[in-house]
Amino acid sequence: MDWNVGGIGNVALGVGVALVAGWLLLVVTLVVVRPETGLLREALRILPDLLRLLRRLSADAGLPRGVRVRLGLLMLYLAMPIDLIPDFIPVLGYADDVIVVAAVLRGVVRRAGLEAVRGHWPGTPAGFDVLCRLTGLGPSGPGR
Repeated sequence: MDWNVGGIGNVALGVGVALVAGWLLLVVTLVVVRPETGLLREALRILPDLLRLLRRLSADAGLPRGVRVRLGLLMLYLAMPIDLIPDFIPVLGYADDVIVVAAVLRGVVRRAGLEAVRGHWPGTPAGFDVLCRLTGLGPSGPGR
């Protein structure tokens, strides 16, 4: 087998360019869809309840396995020190985490139902309303 070193270098370069382009696309998407600063502050305020919710949902054997796997991967992502956008960047640094959490929870509600999420919510009704607004599951959103 004849390995063309130049070919491998080209493939590695192509993969690197694709990864950088994908990351840039994600950053642009986060800039466009970033939550308003007030909602981001509210999301940070309910963070302890949100983490307990994720743990409770992922431990619920009554939920579909795919939902529990997604929740486990989400908790792993949140625990990783490496983010799509570093946390030291104002607003956007935490917005990527909020957007990822919102997207996963939106999928959880679609598969498991809003009542399953409400049943595991450890916080106040006002905090649950913030969660619903954050995930787009408010009165006009799906699942209500």
